[in-house]
Amino acid sequence: MPALADLLNMYNSMLENLGPSHWWPGETPFEVCVGAILTQNTNWDNVEKAIANLARNDLLDPLKLFETDGDRLAELIRPAGYYRIKAGRLLNFLHFLRDETGFHLSALGSYETDDLRRKLLEVKGVGAETADSMVLYAFHKPSFVVDAYTVRIFSRHGLVREDIGYEELRSLFMETLPRDVSVYQEYHALLVRTGKRWCRKKYGLCSDCPLYAYNGAKEARVSGDVS
Repeated sequence: MPALADLLNMYNSMLENLGPSHWWPGETPFEVCVGAILTQNTNWDNVEKAIANLARNDLLDPLKLFETDGDRLAELIRPAGYYRIKAGRLLNFLHFLRDETGFHLSALGSYETDDLRRKLLEVKGVGAETADSMVLYAFHKPSFVVDAYTVRIFSRHGLVREDIGYEELRSLFMETLPRDVSVYQEYHALLVRTGKRWCRKKYGLCSDCPLYAYNGAKEARVSGDVS
């Protein structure tokens, strides 16, 4: 399993090569929450189109979105794919928000990190990755986001098993790294950028990858050639 040095060296290698990510894209915490639900099983370009539709109709507001007809909502978010399912998930989240805070999203920010995550996971259609994205990016609380890119990159570098579970990998980051929101946000974003561009599903573009320097340094440490 990776040690703190492995995690920090990978982080620094990506950051030095790619620069800051300025992620998550979203002008308000509510928009971040909406995006976290819409991005399930699709790419961000499609999510941006769906969010733009909501923005043009002045619906990036919890109460206004809650009062929107379900069929209309589904059509507006159609670009995000699985639009009827996702419309239902958005409404589930809005029902939770109404019952929990009377649509005052900011009130959730007063919850302890673990309590907030637990409550979000109780919302039908909000899984661990979606909940952690909301906690980390909308409420700026330290909850590391794991996704397919995280598993792919770390397993290909021989640091974790390919079949490692979400909670086990999340705990690895949470227990090893300092609980720093800005580091968690940047690390997740850098892994997404690296995974999309270089560490692809079927093959990796390793020689051009920002982690190539990290891998060379790791091999040098193992062989003892660190001059």
